[in-house]
Amino acid sequence: MRLLLAATLAACAALFVQIAFAPIIFAQIIPFESNGLQYKTLTKGGVTVMFAYLPAHLKEYSIMQVSLSNGSPISWTVKPEDFSYRQQDGTVWQAATALSVVNSLLAKAGRHDVIKLVTTYERGVYGNEHMQTTNGYEARRQSALAEGMSARLKAGAAASALALVPTKLASGESTDGAIFFPSNGRVLGPGTLVAHTGGEVFEFPSDGEPTK
Repeated sequence: MRLLLAATLAACAALFVQIAFAPIIFAQIIPFESNGLQYKTLTKGGVTVMFAYLPAHLKEYSIMQVSLSNGSPISWTVKPEDFSYRQQDGTVWQAATALSVVNSLLAKAGRHDVIKLVTTYERGVYGNEHMQTTNGYEARRQSALAEGMSARLKAGAAASALALVPTKLASGESTDGAIFFPSNGRVLGPGTLVAHTGGEVFEFPSDGEPTK
């Protein structure tokens, strides 16, 4: 009986050691390039977040392209306010709301800036096999251009369709859009892009915004 008890205790101790020292599997950031843009993607809890800096600038903003895919069984609402950028010097930039971005694009952005921004964004979306969204920029663009309006307003609406808007993603759905950081012409330095979405916290270490 004592031998059986000792053997059982030894087996339990061995199992405990295996569990305690087993390798911990962390969510891994995967970098890749598509159409000249450098992306990083991370999956947690079935939710995938992907981002890349956009080289096209507006004077008031630094801009990123993001894509979110909900592979979890729960519906989640995603919005630009979920994103912030924390620089190494302690500065924190909060992504602007979709409404403020749309108003700014319609009121302040020059035609050349808007065309360049739209062209850059579409180059990243179209042909990117990792970004096949069900309810993203293309759906918003088609909706905007379908409405009866002047050519000038259509151009503004097409540009405004770039902005990530609050979107409820059911299981299996995805979206994409641009998020705008009001940096007042300053370049985002080295730091971390943080996204609070899908019940998880996504962190992407970054060398900072490309200067070219």
